Amino acid sequence: MIKVKLKIDGKRFSIPVPYTVLNLGSVIITSKLLNRIINKAINENGSKFNFPKIDRKDLKPFLQGLSKNSGLILVDTKLKDGTEVVVKL
Repeated sequence: MIKVKLKIDGKRFSIPVPYTVLNLGSVIITSKLLNRIINKAINENGSKFNFPKIDRKDLKPFLQGLSKNSGLILVDTKLKDGTEVVVKL
């Protein structure tokens, strides 16, 4: 589970993101329908950029690697205004 902890203006927020949500998100991102919709929206604005096609088999080892490295801190940031962000596997 990915844990996102935020501290903004003295208030603390903790957002847990289970791996099942990440797997579901990867299924949605790699769908052909979503890719078509995104590219159509980009082309309507006149941009020459195309959203690349992502294969599910390419994301699967990445998601498995995340679950194997639990406890790893990905982001630990503290700003001058007191805002803190911590992302931990």
